[in-house]
Amino acid sequence: MREFHSVDAVRAAEAPLLASLPEGTLMRRAAHGLARVAAAELVRTRGGVAGRRVLALVGSGDNGGDVLFAGALLRRRGAAVTAVLMRPERAHPAGLADLRAAGGVAVAAADVLAGRVRGSAAAAGPDLVLDGIVGISGRPGLRPDAAELVARIDTEPQRPVFVAADLPSGVDPQTGATDGPAVRADVTVAFGARKLVHVLGARWCGRVEEVPIGLALGAPELRQCDDADAGRAWPVPGADDDKYTGGVTGVAAGSGTYPGAAVLCAGAAVAATSAMVRYAGTAREAVLAAWPEVIATDTVAEAGRVQAWAVGPGMGLDDEAEERLRTVLGADVPAVVDADALTLLARHPGWVRERTAPTVLTPHEGEFARLAGGPVPADRLAAVRALAADLGATVLLKGNVTLISAPGGDAYAEHSGHAWAATAGSGDVLTGIIGALLSAGLDPAFACAAAARVHSTAAGIAARGAGAVSGERAGAPVSASAVLACVRAAVRAVRAVRAVRG
Repeated sequence: MREFHSVDAVRAAEAPLLASLPEGTLMRRAAHGLARVAAAELVRTRGGVAGRRVLALVGSGDNGGDVLFAGALLRRRGAAVTAVLMRPERAHPAGLADLRAAGGVAVAAADVLAGRVRGSAAAAGPDLVLDGIVGISGRPGLRPDAAELVARIDTEPQRPVFVAADLPSGVDPQTGATDGPAVRADVTVAFGARKLVHVLGARWCGRVEEVPIGLALGAPELRQCDDADAGRAWPVPGADDDKYTGGVTGVAAGSGTYPGAAVLCAGAAVAATSAMVRYAGTAREAVLAAWPEVIATDTVAEAGRVQAWAVGPGMGLDDEAEERLRTVLGADVPAVVDADALTLLARHPGWVRERTAPTVLTPHEGEFARLAGGPVPADRLAAVRALAADLGATVLLKGNVTLISAPGGDAYAEHSGHAWAATAGSGDVLTGIIGALLSAGLDPAFACAAAARVHSTAAGIAARGAGAVSGERAGAPVSASAVLACVRAAVRAVRAVRAVRG
């Protein structure tokens, strides 16, 4: 399980170390980790460290000191290192002295922007950039001079590798948002712990490498379920199980207008592990044609006993759909509510507030706005937590970074590093998977996290093939049907990781 901490928690963990260790110890630890990761990137992308050009973008805070010390270490390994000082008078004195002692060069950003610097990595295209402009106390957006400098480097004929110290400058450390120019890092080196920005602002961070500096942290603000977690918890039949004990999932989805939503949602419940799926709705012929193992009826009342319901995809907004939702939410079993049912629920929020059984809501941003009474703000995590607390339900907000919060505040994120699941009908598949996990008795928030993990894994397999390396960019666009077809392969994949890691 990956854990992400708030800035305040990290500062509190740093305080006793700063008080007890010799001055500069934590910064030296961070710099060694930063230099190690940067050197590995130079070897990987340029074939070595010696003779390569490194540009350090140096702000006035601790991150500026981190990159100066790291630059000195890289210079001692043979790299040509130039530090561009955003505020020369406020550069970290010991770090600057160490860089110069190692043979590195320091220049003022104003001189670089004015074209007064020649013959250094600041003028000739660098191979690697160390970003230390702003640290975890910074605000979103870059100052004009820093933004111009970063933009110039970004447009080099061969863009250098950007390695950020703790976070990409210009990105809010708490929310991952930015309201202006920011550094888009290829690699971000997290000092001591992963922070919220490393998942909430994942599109800016690139790959995140954590380096230890001795922090002792408490409970995280946010977690991410990894493959091993999902595989360890994924329900599979035991020797004494039968088709009822494995979890019976009810699906109330689809309509004459949108039968495909029912096919996708019911099929996902079948694929995800549900021992039995019962379908209730007007798309029964389409569902049975695709999934003959499903038990289909016309109404929720006729469906029989279920352990959880998945309701909403393609259901419509008419009186019949409203009555179907009311009946589902009136049952004393867990329910996952999606799509049209969320729009209906926004008219009747009391239906979920009054429930005693667990409820999961899975809105996209538009549906979230209808439920919350306003658009999703920059602080998406706080907004998800607030809605979960207000409605007494687990809320899963879809997006490139999917956020999940239980009513009590336990929160998860899912970020796969790709967007292959961003296709019409994909959410219907996710709803069916969540419904299956709820019927098997998993905790609602964790069920969402594990389902989101398998869902994104299935999309990646569909796009790249089962044998593809997860980080490679090659792939082909996929549809929701293709994602559904790979759900079983995704479950096998996460369970294989579980088997390896125990």
